[in-house]
Amino acid sequence: MSADTPSDNPRSSTETDNDNVIQSASDTEDTTELIDEIERRRSLTGIAAVITAAIGVLFSIFQLLLAAQSFTITLWAPIVGTVNISLQLLQANAIHVTFALVLTFLLFPATMGEGFISQTFSRAHTTVVETLGESNPLSKVITHLATVLRWAFLDPNRRRITPFDVISIIAAILTTTYFITDFEEIQRMRVFGLESGRPVVEIYPILDPVLGGLPIIGDISYALLLGVIGILLVLEATRRTLGLPLMLIVATFIIYARWGYLISTTTPLLGLLAIPELTWPDIIQNLWYNTENGVFGIPVTVSVSFIYIFILFGAFLEMSGAGQWFIDLAYALTGRRKGGPAKASILASGFMGTISGSSIANTVTTGAFTIPLMKQSGYSAEFSGAVESSSSSGGQILPPVMGAAAFLMVQYTATPFADIIILATIPAVVFFFGVWVMVHLKAVEEGIGGVDAAELISLREHLLDGWYYIIPIALLLFYLIIERLSVSRSAWFTLVSLVALITLVGAYNKDTRGVLTLSLAAIIGVELLSHSFAGVSVVEFISGTRANAMPASVAIDTVLPRIGWYIIAASILTLLYKPKAVSAHLELNPSVLNTVEDVSSRTNANIGDYQLFRLGAFIFESMEDGARTAVPVVIAVAAAGIIPGVISVSGLGPNLTSLLLVLSGGSVVIMLVVTAFASILLGMGMPTTVTYIILISMLASPLVEFGIPLLAAHLFILYFGVIADITPPVAVAAYAASGVAKSDPFETGVKAFSLSLNKAIVPFAFVLAPGIVLLRKKSNAAELPLRERYRVIEFADLLDLSYAIPEIAIPIIGVFIGVVALGVTVIGTLYTEVSTIERIGFATSSLILMSPQLLWTLIIDILTLLGTSLMMTGSVIELILRGIGLALFVILATRNRKDAAI
Repeated sequence: MSADTPSDNPRSSTETDNDNVIQSASDTEDTTELIDEIERRRSLTGIAAVITAAIGVLFSIFQLLLAAQSFTITLWAPIVGTVNISLQLLQANAIHVTFALVLTFLLFPATMGEGFISQTFSRAHTTVVETLGESNPLSKVITHLATVLRWAFLDPNRRRITPFDVISIIAAILTTTYFITDFEEIQRMRVFGLESGRPVVEIYPILDPVLGGLPIIGDISYALLLGVIGILLVLEATRRTLGLPLMLIVATFIIYARWGYLISTTTPLLGLLAIPELTWPDIIQNLWYNTENGVFGIPVTVSVSFIYIFILFGAFLEMSGAGQWFIDLAYALTGRRKGGPAKASILASGFMGTISGSSIANTVTTGAFTIPLMKQSGYSAEFSGAVESSSSSGGQILPPVMGAAAFLMVQYTATPFADIIILATIPAVVFFFGVWVMVHLKAVEEGIGGVDAAELISLREHLLDGWYYIIPIALLLFYLIIERLSVSRSAWFTLVSLVALITLVGAYNKDTRGVLTLSLAAIIGVELLSHSFAGVSVVEFISGTRANAMPASVAIDTVLPRIGWYIIAASILTLLYKPKAVSAHLELNPSVLNTVEDVSSRTNANIGDYQLFRLGAFIFESMEDGARTAVPVVIAVAAAGIIPGVISVSGLGPNLTSLLLVLSGGSVVIMLVVTAFASILLGMGMPTTVTYIILISMLASPLVEFGIPLLAAHLFILYFGVIADITPPVAVAAYAASGVAKSDPFETGVKAFSLSLNKAIVPFAFVLAPGIVLLRKKSNAAELPLRERYRVIEFADLLDLSYAIPEIAIPIIGVFIGVVALGVTVIGTLYTEVSTIERIGFATSSLILMSPQLLWTLIIDILTLLGTSLMMTGSVIELILRGIGLALFVILATRNRKDAAI
């Protein structure tokens, strides 16, 4: 049999497989449409879709070049030759944000006619026409004006680019062009201020006759004007992608920066918010032309360096078919167990969390497969949606990838990402274990079994068919934890390895493996010879470059790190030799196959039969999907960066810390509760990244002032920001799940919050008992600043049993047992139904097992307020309380088991 139809290919082109591909593509389209509807994205077609896709791919290419070569990019082009491009950080950040702005104005409509302003104009137009009559001249003028405004702004069906979008795109490109072409002027203005910049009429002499005579506009600095336009564009993009509330919050901070000096310093409490007077040029310079704070500050720098490349890694992994493979793996592992579909949903959501940090995307993508199966097995629609949204929201706290906020934590705390992984692992495992316990108890209560074994994939066969999907994640952990490489380099090497792996698997079958092996051996052999004798690669040797010959060992050390590129080259050569070879194992994401089918039908060619084209479509689709996914994140960090920018330029930070310390009355419990509520309230309907940036700017320092470890304080804020995604009344992830489950949205949100209750209690546990997140106070902590007093534990700390047992082992065991007690409290079942009194008992047991420090600290605060103190140390009290909680749990569990046996 020829290579075109390999006999060992289980996915050869049969009618059944074609039907499955079409069905999968259809399901993918439905999922994509649902996500677009939730996020209010356009569904573009034709030339607009092509342009948008091309810009998205260019965005990804730009980020890949930065990841590979940092800010000095070397490109080679025919005729032109080698081109070196050196970028400053501010320039790179500006290009990054501009790509996101352009894509925002292409993907998100300015208005669909449903907003307050649109509705008001519409009612006013109707009233005038009905009052004056259609033939009245004023009615005609107003009708004509309304028509023009609709044409310029309105996109009710999310399908067309409006003139306002085009103007916004041009303005965004102009702002970045200035960063690239006039960077020396920007540097000079850092000393002399924005008003020293060239006026607009000097940049555009053609405008001199119109603007030159005007007293203010004619003399306005071009840099100042572009800064104002740029910030307004960021605010508009924020409104489109993230909603009006966040835009108003950011705009309020800008207004506060200008007029906050009007607050009297003599006003009680509020006087602490008084700031020095700032002019508009001062504000714009700090918010637009600065890499420390503002739009292009630390959050955007983190997005440029870390966040985008990991989003792209997730997109490549998803488009390779890994998402569906992980979902099937979850069912293979747990499908036969009691409540198997719900447990599989938890695992699948965790696996998908490794690919994507978006709660909504995780919920809809995984839920399209898991929610129907949960409903079929006996879970209610609301509970099924709650399980999926609760688990999917955990993707942002699950290592190794986590969400964008984790990378911000790296930058804000100056902590290696490997340490963040260690820090976050145990709380994340506790959370998923807690949801697992609750769905198990619900299965016990409802008598829900597992999936029929005949409907499940064999675990052994599944692993043999897609084991290679695990390699990129293992490599990522290896680079981060073992090699201790930077986050960006680790992501880049992992991404290259992933593409190499997919092209290798895509080119492999029984008939091509010989050619593939010979091609790879030949490429490596030629490269080794070239380095051994000429000291350079083959490409450099052909271009005429020479260097000193290398010893064989040095040549091997030079060639081996490039093995990924050699695998890609060998796979391409194999597919050029066997163009219609079909992979024996690779099944790309249905959206990739859908793109291939679409291109084939439009070109009236069988181009989709060529495996090299399919792999090319995989790369193209991955880069475009990565850009689309990154757009809201980039806009979020750009907008949220304005808030710490205002706090910094106004000097508000210390005053805000003082205010919060006064309001809390010196109680760490009150401070933690206020932080938790602020995180949830602010995070409702907003990305976790935005909530994190805003709250660490305002609340992290006060928490550290109470003696809470810096990393634990940041993780505390992150956890409650994540909880906001499933907290009614704006539980975006839960409402997305209800759309898939066809359930009541509010009830789904309530159940999702109930299932995630341990995510609300565990943060209190680890900020008061840092050993749970593997943090230990340094031996010289008293001599160090508050931010530097704790460190991530090392292996030697685990061998110190006098520390490890009371500070790590006992608190962690207590948290896990407490999670079980919490599950019984929420579900109302253990072995059998529990009474109301027993539920109260389990709730009490759960609280003091998970965080006895919370109760103890509250008692201390009350006693301090009363002027009393206790002689007993906190560690002894905590141990006693945990013992009481454990005893209560054992007694109640034993009693419930006896009741079940009756």
